[in-house]
Amino acid sequence: MARLRSFQRLASHFVDIADFLLVYIEEAHPSDGWVSSDAAYNIPKHQCLQDRLRAAQLMREGAPDCPLAVDTMDNASSAAYGAYFERLYIIQEEKVMYQGGRGPEGYKISELRSWLDQYKTRLQSPSTVVIQV
Repeated sequence: MARLRSFQRLASHFVDIADFLLVYIEEAHPSDGWVSSDAAYNIPKHQCLQDRLRAAQLMREGAPDCPLAVDTMDNASSAAYGAYFERLYIIQEEKVMYQGGRGPEGYKISELRSWLDQYKTRLQSPSTVVIQV
């Protein structure tokens, strides 16, 4: 939950230059599967899309201002982006500009913040214009 709050703070800070989206994917540590001792929630393995949608609401509570999408039951988004367990991305004009490491170890809000800071600086820098006469 702390990571989600950090993500929400980041999204609030950079709302002027980026759109943020959370995508809820397959539960990494379901309560009826490979259980983690530090799991924040007791969520059983999703048997249908309705199960996944209910579980995703918990994510919505952690980041209420951020749009939320839910992966399909065949885990198409997770497979396409290699997101399992959790991962951060920046996509610009249909191109991956930043791909964080796989979570939980590779999930680094600080790296994402650094990328966004640099991007914001580039946006605010006056562009050099060459005029030929």
